[in-house]
Amino acid sequence: MIVLLIILNAAAFLVEQLDPDRLIALFALWPVGGNGNPAFHVWQLLTYSLLHANFMHLAVNMFALYMFGRDVEATIGRAHLVVLYGTSVISGALLQLLVGLADTTVRVPAIGASAGVFGLLVGYALLFPRRRVILLFPPVPMPAWLFATGYGVLELLLGIAGAQSGVAHFAHVGGMLGAVTLLLHWMHTPRERRLG
Repeated sequence: MIVLLIILNAAAFLVEQLDPDRLIALFALWPVGGNGNPAFHVWQLLTYSLLHANFMHLAVNMFALYMFGRDVEATIGRAHLVVLYGTSVISGALLQLLVGLADTTVRVPAIGASAGVFGLLVGYALLFPRRRVILLFPPVPMPAWLFATGYGVLELLLGIAGAQSGVAHFAHVGGMLGAVTLLLHWMHTPRERRLG
């Protein structure tokens, strides 16, 4: 399923190159009541995750999706992975929209698979808390739980500070919160009732 998600994102990126302005207008996550922006539509809660700003944006997200998603999928299975990823994407979108309602200066759309990726990072950290993850810059090894927690706190602080304009920090945080909520629910629900 992880490979399928990567193929789907890559295919969507290629289609996006044919008419980026039109696809962004229709499928990116636009703020509600957008002051002259394209209209918000409910399908954008999912479709924004298939659009990417450029090849590097796509490559980084797909690398992280592969790096964390393989072990999560091997542990929880395909169906649960799809639900976890989808929940993270939607919860990331909802938090981003709430922030946009509170801060009317937010006029740009959110795009990218990052909310889903951050959800899988949380899944990885909860399933393999002591497994070592090595930062790229600087190359510092740390347990997965610390890596995910640190990243989550950093994203929240950057979002509150309004740092890195053009990055949807609250979508990342929302993806993590959705994943934590779902995974904790699954941990306290008998396995046979989780998806049925």
